[in-house]
Amino acid sequence: MSNHARTERLRLAELLTAAGPDAPTLCAGWTTRDLAAHLVLRERRMDAAAGIRLRALAGWTARVQAGLAGRPYEELVRMFRAGPPRLSPFALPGADEAANTVEYFVHAEDVRRAAPWEPREVSAAMSAALWRRLPMVARLEAAPRSPVRLGLRSVGQGRIEVGPTGGDYVEVIGEPGELVLFAGGRGARAEVEVEGSVEAVEALTKALPLPPGAVGGCR
Repeated sequence: MSNHARTERLRLAELLTAAGPDAPTLCAGWTTRDLAAHLVLRERRMDAAAGIRLRALAGWTARVQAGLAGRPYEELVRMFRAGPPRLSPFALPGADEAANTVEYFVHAEDVRRAAPWEPREVSAAMSAALWRRLPMVARLEAAPRSPVRLGLRSVGQGRIEVGPTGGDYVEVIGEPGELVLFAGGRGARAEVEVEGSVEAVEALTKALPLPPGAVGGCR
């Protein structure tokens, strides 16, 4: 059975190593050192990981992450590459694949696309895995911010819809990985096309970044 999370973990570790500790990322305000510290915190410091999602605990999470970022960069990357410790919830059977396939794919692109980049070939199996997880990403990340009904369509995969019902509708079209990046807030660096009225697309762009020249189709 394919383990996409493991493959993406190793790929991300290689990208972090090649970039060095001070390279930019698509995570606002974070260097590669900050991203490596985040990745280690997420699976090794469960006492602080809750603050990634819960604003009330974000201060504690930021302090722990800053402490981790003070460690040697090579150590952080080595810890991440090694995988979750035995007592981490991510070490449970199936947990890494379920929770980290999208996480590591997106963060690998956060490193790669912060610099000049070329399109990446994604396998059919990986694309299918990302498509299966796209509805969750869209509901959690894109839907709460979208001012319009949002359709995400990939040729050969299908279409999902999220966001407010009624009113304006915008369709974003691309490969599953590109749609995951768009839904996760990286749309300015995603290879997608957009169909919808000028007004609806403008409203969407204010809430969720879109790449220049992405608009096409009906107006």
